[in-house]
Amino acid sequence: MKKLFITLLFCAGLATIGALNQVFAQEKPANPIATTYQETPAKINNLVHTKLAVSFDYKKRYLYGKEWLTLKPHFYPTDTLRLDAKGMDLKDISVVKNGKNYPLKFSYDSLTVAIKLDKVYHSNESYTLYIDYTAKPNELKTSRKHGKGLYFINPDGTEKNKPTQIWTEGEPESSSAWFPTIDKPNQKTTAEIIMTVPAKYVTLSNGRLASQKVNADKTRTDTWKMELPNAPYLFMMAVGDFAIYKDSWRGKEVSYYVEPKYASYAKDIFGFTPDAMSFFSKITGVDYPWNKYAQITVRDYVSGAMENTTAMMTGEGAQATKRELVDRIHNDFGSIHELFHQWFGDYVTTESWSNLTLNESFADLGEILWAEYRYDQDAADEHIQEGLQGYLGSTQNATKSLVRFYYNDSQDVFDGVTYQKGGRILNMLRHYLGNEAFYKGLNIYLTTNAFKNAEAQQLRLAMEEASGLDLNWFFNQWYYGAGHPELNISYSWDESSKKQTIYLQQTQSGQVFTLPFAVDIYVAGKKERHPVWMRSKADTLTFTLPSKPDLVNVDGDKLLLAKKTDHKTLEEYAFQYAQAPLYLDRYEAIEAATSSQKTLLGQKILLGALKDKYFGLRLKALRALNMDNDTIRTAAYPSIVDIAQKDDNPLAQAQAIVLLGKYKKTTDLELLKQALKSQSYAVQGAALWAINQINPTEALALAPLYEKDNKGDLTNALFTVYTGNAGDDKWDYIFSFYMSRFQESRYKLTDKFATYIGRIKSQEHALQGIAEIKKLGVQFKKYIGPQIIAVLTRLKTQRAGLNDTSSASAIDDAIAGVNKAK
Repeated sequence: MKKLFITLLFCAGLATIGALNQVFAQEKPANPIATTYQETPAKINNLVHTKLAVSFDYKKRYLYGKEWLTLKPHFYPTDTLRLDAKGMDLKDISVVKNGKNYPLKFSYDSLTVAIKLDKVYHSNESYTLYIDYTAKPNELKTSRKHGKGLYFINPDGTEKNKPTQIWTEGEPESSSAWFPTIDKPNQKTTAEIIMTVPAKYVTLSNGRLASQKVNADKTRTDTWKMELPNAPYLFMMAVGDFAIYKDSWRGKEVSYYVEPKYASYAKDIFGFTPDAMSFFSKITGVDYPWNKYAQITVRDYVSGAMENTTAMMTGEGAQATKRELVDRIHNDFGSIHELFHQWFGDYVTTESWSNLTLNESFADLGEILWAEYRYDQDAADEHIQEGLQGYLGSTQNATKSLVRFYYNDSQDVFDGVTYQKGGRILNMLRHYLGNEAFYKGLNIYLTTNAFKNAEAQQLRLAMEEASGLDLNWFFNQWYYGAGHPELNISYSWDESSKKQTIYLQQTQSGQVFTLPFAVDIYVAGKKERHPVWMRSKADTLTFTLPSKPDLVNVDGDKLLLAKKTDHKTLEEYAFQYAQAPLYLDRYEAIEAATSSQKTLLGQKILLGALKDKYFGLRLKALRALNMDNDTIRTAAYPSIVDIAQKDDNPLAQAQAIVLLGKYKKTTDLELLKQALKSQSYAVQGAALWAINQINPTEALALAPLYEKDNKGDLTNALFTVYTGNAGDDKWDYIFSFYMSRFQESRYKLTDKFATYIGRIKSQEHALQGIAEIKKLGVQFKKYIGPQIIAVLTRLKTQRAGLNDTSSASAIDDAIAGVNKAK
């Protein structure tokens, strides 16, 4: 799942505490608050089959459900059962025998229901319960936006331009808000979900659509069957007006569900899916294990996306036209993440949220592997670096282990450690073992634990079986230990002895890491690789060389999950940019040059990077240029023009165009007008913005041509041009755009909006705008500051000069509101 997340656990039975303590003794609580050991839920009863028949009350936001739940004791005989059932009305719970229902006694605390069975059942006996219930998700008291389980979207049809939909979200333990179950990841069950819905709507659920029946009351009953077991949190339903594009993979249905207006773009959005299914099937040695795969976009989704078995769900932001997709570079990573979950998380599922790494770290790795396959190594390395920086960006992450037995809330485990750090740990393991051994290990892990649950030690055993290597050291430090190495690297060269010395020091507190890596030494244009191991807090490496090296490149493969302080000279970074092959080699050199732009060498690196083979580094160089430096400004101009005219990446092209706007050369106007013909909204937006910098009058004349078809950066550029130059005639457009933004975006637009209000003549419009500005309250301080007071004061003076006391008084109120917010 692409999102960052206690439920009440009912545990009965026996636990071998001594064995547990022995296994988990390596980990200590990550922080003083999280001191509760979260054990794997005991399996007293096992889910076998779940049959649901549901219908919906759109007005009340209720689900009316009938459930037939088949279970059997796991090992020990039992005459009790506890189910998770959040915020429901439980009308009847009976045991089904010979086709008849026999009521059972139960007690319910609004979160779980304790049921007294009709007899003692043994592990070789199954039993079926019938439950008649009503789920009331909107009345459920939960602090989590994703805790309701079942969501009614615009059920009354009163929200303009928003479809009516129903959808579910089960992770971590919210499925029990719409059907009673044992809502734990170490449970698996087959399923049958029977939905009765208005006949005009489409449905989607796990597994195959087994039947459809049109009813006399203008409803339809759809039956979905999931004939392979999966965890309750992976159950899903969706109901609404969707267009369906049918694709296929090796005879299996692959479907893309989108809103009807995006029907013609469905394949553009999701069409890479069959290729990705083939790729993941090949590297794991396990063909896509389910009978179908669907991807659906829904409104107001509470997560990024969710890997429901056979039916991934994502928000409406995934929908896009062909033109919008032009600017969405690597837009497939989110879908790829959820697809890889179909193997890692759905086929083999974590036994507990403590071991969530077995789900989410693998999904993160899937993005890296796909980037290598579909794009190139630079794209994959960029993704690795972005994730590493995301992990390092929170100091709290260094206090948490990857396998985490101590946490307060299962939501806490959905974080940058489980996702970004975990994915990069797996990538290090892949390179340490080599692709062939690593993929063999994945196959052993998947086939051994198919349709079951696992913990991280089972992954270790699979990788050891494949490679023949002892990997306890790797798992102990990366899976069961916290933090990361902070590596200080310095160098010295002794000319008399021809010895190159490398000084390595781990400066982090906490554990000392064992680090295998490569040292690449470049002498007289030739590279020699030296595999080394760092096993202590500090280490010194010495190499005898024929002459002083041009570059010593520690971590030559750029694989270490570490925060590195590398004391290379700028000359060495310049050589590294030119000669070392990897994305991160060039990235590090650009980083060094960015802070050295007053030097000729720093300028040379940045100017060279404008022609880098990878767009991401061209873009990085463009953004790094100090345009206040006259030497750089002059020297970079030809390359910037070249990128603006010819670059095959719209984001790099758009950034170059923005820089041209800062030159304010009238000779560039023709180039910028040509850019307005681009299919990229980003390029068009940059061009209109740049024209506005050079000739606002011309920008104002051109802007109306783009009012009917604009998105993203082009829309923002129109707002900038109009608020900076237009008069009262553009009030409707400006005000509508301002009000259409979510509040967070509106704050950032308010300074331009206020400037425009200060210029227009209409008292009615000025008061209307001021009234909306006042509603932003305390956010003035964060986003606007004193400049809006200056605008409002100017407006007040203007109105007072016209003896417009009512407007002046309203402006006084607005100023008072701003001052109060400050």
